[in-house]
Amino acid sequence: MNVHHLELFYYVAKHGGISAAVRHIPYGIQQPAVSGQMTALEEQAGVRLFERTPFRLTTPGKKLFAHIEPFFAGLPVVADKLRGEDKPELRIGASELLLLHHVPTVTRRLRSSFPKLLLSMRSGYQTQFETWLADGLIDIAVVPIDERPNPKFRQLRLTRVPLVLLVPSKSAVQRAEDLWKHKRVNVPLIGLPTSTSVMRSFQRDVKKHGVVWPQTIEATSMELVTSYVANGEGYGVNLALGGAIDHPEVRALPLDSFKPMNVGLMWKGEPSELVRCAIIELQRYTRETWPAYALDDELATAKKPRKVR
Repeated sequence: MNVHHLELFYYVAKHGGISAAVRHIPYGIQQPAVSGQMTALEEQAGVRLFERTPFRLTTPGKKLFAHIEPFFAGLPVVADKLRGEDKPELRIGASELLLLHHVPTVTRRLRSSFPKLLLSMRSGYQTQFETWLADGLIDIAVVPIDERPNPKFRQLRLTRVPLVLLVPSKSAVQRAEDLWKHKRVNVPLIGLPTSTSVMRSFQRDVKKHGVVWPQTIEATSMELVTSYVANGEGYGVNLALGGAIDHPEVRALPLDSFKPMNVGLMWKGEPSELVRCAIIELQRYTRETWPAYALDDELATAKKPRKVR
């Protein structure tokens, strides 16, 4: 069968008739020409593909459309990808702290291999990143990694970060262990959303101490957790990251008996060359910046970046 005839049939079937197809075909062609080529296609196929008035695909026509539709519908996406080779885009999700103080070093290094790199940054928290990854809105996220990884995504651990309990600097509490003497802690608990790995991990270890401490306030960033504690709203749970917990009105109490959080990368499917290079650079940066806490997970079949001109 003639490929051009198949392309025209795709538009006819998709838009419900020859006259409607002519209005959507992305190049100039008259209705009589389309009608004549559809007749030729039916003669080549040896079957009637659609009824003209009212328009209706026949059973053979439905089978043919189902076969060719993925190819022709996907051509615009392929074209976009081919054009994007010249200007590769990397979309990263991470906390505002990481995007501000750490990710720029990594992206500067990536530009040596991808000089025309386009960057898109989104700040948020774990559940948002998972939604954005699933919807194809970001390529990679820097997130706390849960003990039970989400099977929808691929993950690689970068570092292990302790949890800390934040209290107002004037608080009488000197040790977190003093709170575990009570069955229930009545001070408002501030933290990232309850669905995040950080808060799930914290609550698991609180229960191991035989203590009930329901979360009262959800904050959308680590910095906000610290800010709410500084404002006297309650005690907060946070990752022990400088910049996130540094505040003159707040003290950070170690949670030595609590399991540290693994922080790492999450992405969907097989990574592109650009995403793979970003993973390698993020891992390298972590090992240089926090050598005592860096983890040695390996990215399978890592490739050396090639320069994209």
